[in-house]
This record gives sequence, structure tokens and C-alpha cells, in this order.
Amino acid sequence: MSPELDRTRPVWRQVAAAIAERIADGRYPVGARVPSVVELSAEFGIAASTAQKALAHLKAEGLIRAEVGLGSFVAERLGESTE
Repeated sequence: MSPELDRTRPVWRQVAAAIAERIADGRYPVGARVPSVVELSAEFGIAASTAQKALAHLKAEGLIRAEVGLGSFVAERLGESTE
């Protein structure tokens, strides 16, 4: 079952906010892989381009980092340690 999205607001922002919330509450800890474009598309029932825009926003905000061929991962924040 996909999460409910408010179609009156930009969907990519809602998806980015949902992923950011999962990072903040620890469901996706530092270093954890975040869902791919395909996985986000299936989970939220959105176009791949919308999922890509959400991930690009999270990367620009410094919440995730992308590794070519491997996927996107939760980035370590300044002052935060994985030890």
C-alpha cells in the first residue's frame, strides 16, 4: 500500500520530505541505502522522473550521497559520527 500524497502540492517535495523524515527518525541510519528511483516509484505510485527529482533534492540538501552503480546512501552530517 502506497503512502497517501496530497496531489495539490508538489509530489516530489512530499516524497523528499517522507525520506527526510525516515532519516531523521532513524529508519534510515547514516550509511544505509535509501530506496532507488524504481523502488520509490513503486512505493509512492509516482513517475521515475518525480522520484529522481526527490532524490536530487535530498542530495542537494546534503542528506544523501550517491555512488555511481551502487545507489544512494544516508550521508553523515557534520558533527555526527558513525562510531
